[in-house]
Amino acid sequence: MPVIVKRLDARYDWLMGRWGPRPYRVVDAGDACSPSPSMAGAVAWVSQGNCSYFTKVRNMAKAGAAGVLVYSLQGNPIQDMNCVEDECFQELRIPAAMVHLEVGVAQALRLGKAVNVSFQNTPSPNFFVGIDQQGALAEMGWFLYPSLRFINWQAEWFDFSADLQVKLRRPAKVVSVFAKVQMQGEEGAVATVDLPPALWEFRTLELDASLSCPGRRDSSCPPWDHTVQLFVCCDRLNPVCNTELGRWITAFRRGSGRWLTDVSPLLPLLDGRCTFTMKTAPWAKPWVASLNLRFSDSNQTEEVVEKLRPFRVLSLYGGGTFDRNYNKRFRPMKFSVPPSTRKVELLATITGHGSDENGCGEFCVTSHHFLINGVHNNSRVFDSAGEAPGAHVPLGRPQSKVLRRLMEVGVSNTSLKPAEINTIPPCS
Repeated sequence: MPVIVKRLDARYDWLMGRWGPRPYRVVDAGDACSPSPSMAGAVAWVSQGNCSYFTKVRNMAKAGAAGVLVYSLQGNPIQDMNCVEDECFQELRIPAAMVHLEVGVAQALRLGKAVNVSFQNTPSPNFFVGIDQQGALAEMGWFLYPSLRFINWQAEWFDFSADLQVKLRRPAKVVSVFAKVQMQGEEGAVATVDLPPALWEFRTLELDASLSCPGRRDSSCPPWDHTVQLFVCCDRLNPVCNTELGRWITAFRRGSGRWLTDVSPLLPLLDGRCTFTMKTAPWAKPWVASLNLRFSDSNQTEEVVEKLRPFRVLSLYGGGTFDRNYNKRFRPMKFSVPPSTRKVELLATITGHGSDENGCGEFCVTSHHFLINGVHNNSRVFDSAGEAPGAHVPLGRPQSKVLRRLMEVGVSNTSLKPAEINTIPPCS
C-alpha cells in the first residue's frame, strides 16, 4: 500500500545532490554510524541519533547508496539537517532528507519485504509579508526551508533599512545619475552627467544605489545572484577611463536592495562631465536601477578626523575571474609616490563569485595577501563564506595604516606584490 509522507531535504548549501524522478529501492541501514556493506544504489533507511548527520551520509555515500532517508525517533520532530564546522569542508555528492518514522515501512524492511520510494515536490503556499518600522508591508522572500531564521533575517533587513534612511538624511550634495532606469544586456544602464564644479571641496563620496524589479512583486525580479558593476569615464584619453567605481551582488528574486557605499578613495576619478555605466551579466533578466552620488566634506566611516583628500588613483590590478589561474595573473607592481603625499591607501574590492578547481566560490573561505616591499604582509580572511546574511568587510583601513607607516619612515618607491589566494575546499 502506498504511503505518502512529508520530507525535509538537507540544507541545499551542504548537500547539493538532488533526488531523481525514478523509484529507488530502500534498504534498512540502522543508524549508519559505522561503515556499511554495499548499498548498490539503494536509498538507505537510517535512524536518527548516535552520530552526526554528516557521519551517516558519509558512510552511506562510501557504501554506494543513492541517497539517505533519516527518520526521526518516536516523538521527535523533523530537523534541519546540516553539517557542523569542519564537516562542511568535505564534499558529499548524494542527497539526503528527513522524514517522520513510518511504522509500516520499518516493519516491512524488518520482514525483508521489498520497499521502494519515489520523490515529488508538491507546491504549497509560500508567500509571507512583514511590517517595517514605518508600518509598510514588505515581502519576506522565499522560505527555502522551514526555519524561523528567515523571519529574523527580515527583521535585520528592516533595521538595516531604517538605519540607511537616517544616513541618507545627512547633509550632502546629491547628483542623480539614474532614476529607475532599466538595466539589461551588454549595454546596461548608461548616463552622462555634469558634476559639481568644485569637487576639490569634498573629501567624501558615497554611492546611493538601489535595485528594484519591473513589477511590484518579488516574482517579477530576476533569479540568481549576479555581480553588478558601476564604471565611470570622465576623459576617454585618460588611462583610468572606465574604472570600476562600485560593485554589488544582486539578491535572488528580491526587489528591495539599496546600499550606501563609501568610495571616497576613488574621488580623483571624477571630473567635470562623466559617463556612468551600470551593468550585470548580459543574459540576466532586467533590473530597475537608481543611483545618486553623494558628495560631502565629512568622512562618514573613518574614525580619524584628519582632513585629507585623495588626489590621485593608481590602478594596480584589474581583478578577474576567480578560478585555478587566479594567482598567476598578478605580478609585482612598482610605483613612485608623489613628494606631496601625506598618506597612501590600498583599496581592494573583493567578492566571492567564481570557482577554482575544487568548485570553490562564494561558499568557500578565502584568504587574500598583499606584500609591500616584500616586508609587510597585509592579509584578509573571509571566514563567513556560505552564511546566509553574507559579510561586508571594509578593506581599506588596515592596509592604509601600513602604507602610511611606510610613508612616515621616508619610503617613496614602493613595490606591491599580491601573494597567492588560498582557499579551503567547499562544503558542498
